[in-house]
Amino acid sequence: MEAVRAKIDTTRLKFVLQGLVVGLLTGAVISTFRFAIERVLVFMQAIYRHPTPMKLGLVLVGMIILSLIVAALLKSEPNISGSGIPQIEGQLAGEMDFHWWSILWKKFVAGILSIGPGLFLGREGPSIQLGGAVGQGVAEGLKKHGADRRILIASGSAAGLAAAFNAPIAGTLFVLEEVYHNFSPLVWITALASALGADFVSLNVFGEVPVLHLVYTRSMPVSLYWHLIVLGIVLGLLGYLYQRVLLAMPGWYAKTHIPRYLQGIIPFILVIPMGLFMPSILGGGNGMIVGFGRVVPSLTVLLVIFAARFIYSMISYGSGLPGGIFLPILSLGAVIGAIYAVFMVQIGLLPKVYVMNLIIFSMAGYFAGIGKAPFTAILLITEMVGNLTHLMPMAVLALVAYIVVDVLGGAPIYESLLRRMTVPKQIESIHRMDRLELPVFAGSKLEGLQVRDFSWPKQTLLIGINRGENQIIPHGDTVIRAGDTLVLLTDASQRAKIRAKIQHLAAHMTKSEGVHHAH
Repeated sequence: MEAVRAKIDTTRLKFVLQGLVVGLLTGAVISTFRFAIERVLVFMQAIYRHPTPMKLGLVLVGMIILSLIVAALLKSEPNISGSGIPQIEGQLAGEMDFHWWSILWKKFVAGILSIGPGLFLGREGPSIQLGGAVGQGVAEGLKKHGADRRILIASGSAAGLAAAFNAPIAGTLFVLEEVYHNFSPLVWITALASALGADFVSLNVFGEVPVLHLVYTRSMPVSLYWHLIVLGIVLGLLGYLYQRVLLAMPGWYAKTHIPRYLQGIIPFILVIPMGLFMPSILGGGNGMIVGFGRVVPSLTVLLVIFAARFIYSMISYGSGLPGGIFLPILSLGAVIGAIYAVFMVQIGLLPKVYVMNLIIFSMAGYFAGIGKAPFTAILLITEMVGNLTHLMPMAVLALVAYIVVDVLGGAPIYESLLRRMTVPKQIESIHRMDRLELPVFAGSKLEGLQVRDFSWPKQTLLIGINRGENQIIPHGDTVIRAGDTLVLLTDASQRAKIRAKIQHLAAHMTKSEGVHHAH
C-alpha cells in the first residue's frame, strides 16, 4: 500500500484544482466586468439615438467627470494603463511586478468607465490583466512563489480571455503563444483548467451563443483561394500600418503637453460626435461585426466605418486609457474583409455568397499579422464564431498576413508595447553606457536562435544586429544568423565581464538551456 501511495503523483491534480479555483473566481470577476460594460454602452447608444441639447450637455459634463475619475486612478496606479497584456507579459518574464489588489479593483473600475461609454477599446486586454491579478491573489493566499506563482498568474490570464470571449482553448493558447512563451505540460494543463472554469461561469451568465455568431452558407472552393493570397497581403500591409501608428501615438500625444494620466480626456470628448453620427459602431466592435451577419453595408459606408474605427481606436488606445486593442483589431479585420469582398463582388470576381467567408477569415488574418500569434488567431475566431469548417482557408490567410508583417519588420504588438515600458528602465539602470559588439560565427550556438530565446545578462540591452551592410533593430522573434554582429548597450565598467558571460552562455548552451522561459 505504501509503495502504491509513493507512486501516485498528485502534482498535476493540485495544479488543475488550483487553476480551476482561479478560473471560477476570474469568471465571476470578468462576467461582472463584461455585463457592466455592455449595460453602459447600451445606455449611451440610446442617448445618442434620441439626442436633445439637454442630454448632450449632460453627456459632455459626464464624459469630463469620467475622464477625471479615470485620470485619478491612472495617476495612483500607472500600471492599469492600456490593455494590460504587456504588463502581464513583463510580470511573467520577471521584468515587472505589481500589487494584485490595487491592479484588480482599479483596472476593474477604470476599465468599465473607459470602455462602457463607447470608446473604441476592447474588454479582452483588461480581462487578461484582471485574470492575472486574480491568479496572483490566489497564489499569495496559497503562499506560492517562483514558478508556481507565475503559473497561477498565467492561468488567470488565460481565464480572463476565456471569459471575455467564451473561448477557453484560444484563451489558453494566447497566453502560452503570445504572453508566457512556455509550453510545458504543467503550464498548459493549469491554464486550460482555469480557462474552462472561467468559461463555465461566463456561459451561465451570457448563454451559449458564440460572441461573434456569424454563419455562411457555403465553404469557399479551392479555385477561389487566390483571394486569400491577395487579401492576406492587404491585411499584412494594413496590419503593419496599424503597428506603426499605434506605437507612434504616445509621441503624438506628448506634443499636447497634457500630463500622461490626463490624456484620456481627449478621446472621451471626441467620441461624442461619433456617437451622434454612428452610434452602432461605438465600443470594441462586436455588435458591429454581428450586424454584418444581418446586412453588409455598401462599399462607401464600409470605407467610412474603416476610417472612423482606425482613427478612433488609435486616439482611444494611444491616450493610455485602460482598454484593449484585441477586439478593435478583430473589428477592423472584419471591415477590411468586407471592403475587399464587396469590391470583388462588384467587379465580378467573387460570388456574393462568399462575402461572409472573407469577413470571418479576415478577423483571424488581421490579428495574426498584428499580434503575430497565428494559432491563437485561428482558434479564437473558430471559437468566437462557433464554426469548425473554415480552418484551412483561415490558416492560409493568417499565414500570408503574418509573413507580410514579418518581412516588413513588424514585431508582435504586445512585445513592442512591453519594450516601450521596460527599455527606459533598463537604460536607467546602466550608469555609464557603452557599446559592445559581438560577432556570431558559423557553428555558434547562438546561430538560429530567436532573440527572446537567449538569457541576456542583466544591465545589457541588445540595440541592433549588423547584418552585412544593414542594421536590423531586433525584436523578440528576430532570428540570429551566422555572420551577424550583435550590438549591445551595457555599463562601461562591465564590458569585459558581459562579453565573457555571453560567450560562456553561448558555448555551454544546449537546446533546452539558456532559453529564456519565465519559469
